[in-house]
Amino acid sequence: MAEPLSVLLAGGGTAGHVNPLLAVADELHRRHPDAVLTVLGTAEGLEARLVPEHGLPLAYVPRVPLPRRPSADLLRLPGRLRAAVAAAGKAIDDAGAQVVVGFGGYVSTPAYLAARKRRIPVVIHEQNARPGLANRLGSRWAAAVAVTFAGTTLRGAQVTGLPLRATIAELVAERAADAAGSRRAGAEALGLDPALPTLLVTGGSSGAASVNAAAAGAAADLLAAGVQVLHLTGLGKAEPVTAALAGVPGAERYQVREYLTDMHLALAASDVVLARSGAGTVCELAALGIPAVYVPLPVGNGEQRLNAADVVAAGGGVLVDDAELDAAWIRAHLPVLLVGDDAPETRARMGAAAASVGVPDAAGRVAALVEAQVRP
Repeated sequence: MAEPLSVLLAGGGTAGHVNPLLAVADELHRRHPDAVLTVLGTAEGLEARLVPEHGLPLAYVPRVPLPRRPSADLLRLPGRLRAAVAAAGKAIDDAGAQVVVGFGGYVSTPAYLAARKRRIPVVIHEQNARPGLANRLGSRWAAAVAVTFAGTTLRGAQVTGLPLRATIAELVAERAADAAGSRRAGAEALGLDPALPTLLVTGGSSGAASVNAAAAGAAADLLAAGVQVLHLTGLGKAEPVTAALAGVPGAERYQVREYLTDMHLALAASDVVLARSGAGTVCELAALGIPAVYVPLPVGNGEQRLNAADVVAAGGGVLVDDAELDAAWIRAHLPVLLVGDDAPETRARMGAAAASVGVPDAAGRVAALVEAQVRP
């Protein structure tokens, strides 16, 4: 009798690394109920909470940032990296892992190096259009490299899309079966009116102050037009938005929350989304076929603009620079997508265009690459 599949999944730090990891783990478990799945992570990252909550064992490695420029951290790097590689190697050995699957971030580099030393195949998934340091390194000897976007430049890359969280994958199926019913159920669960056109505003879990300010500044006009708004401000960022709504007619139709654990309900209820263009956001909205206005983060390496490029080129979204987004821009561009005789047809066209570049089965595609590395 063949031994159960054993896989070590490495990734952590942010939801962008952890959510695809958990999606692939779920798919592997669905295909192989007896599989041994172990997650490699740090004690400080989001994985320290999310992985145990998901019912998966978490093996810890020390957090080893890779300095991007000369510094004291660069001098300490060899010792730190040796300790992390040793910890990753122990996790591989303890699990009897046949494959290591990495999703980038601090955790993945020691996992890739430990796997290479043991001649264990590595499968990489890169979330962003512009790959990070860990995956650029690991791709040099990886057995398979999966990428979310076609424009990502990694050696031997195969486009799989971004593995979707289970709740989002389920929502994709629900919308395909009964879009109106799914929308109504999401709205009612959040205390929204299913009969009203709904705008979702979100800057992610940490929020986006500029997006918050622009939306709050246009609140009176959006509400006067008959729009309903669900605004997720980010933790600790609700007060300025709430203050801006004081005395505004119809403010009861502008729901302000700092954060929403059941994000799939917000997406189910939404007709249009105003958001940053992190890879997770872009891919989830595309898979769901939801029109969006994307406002790339104005700092960093420009990856958020690249993340949204394909869906915008297809006609499924609009890109606006952070510096250009203000209340006047929202007044001029969003009501036409939400109210008026042509709005439903415009949204349907944009939604279909977004779905044309969305990938609902990415977790299955990555799982297949993992299976291909296991010797019969």
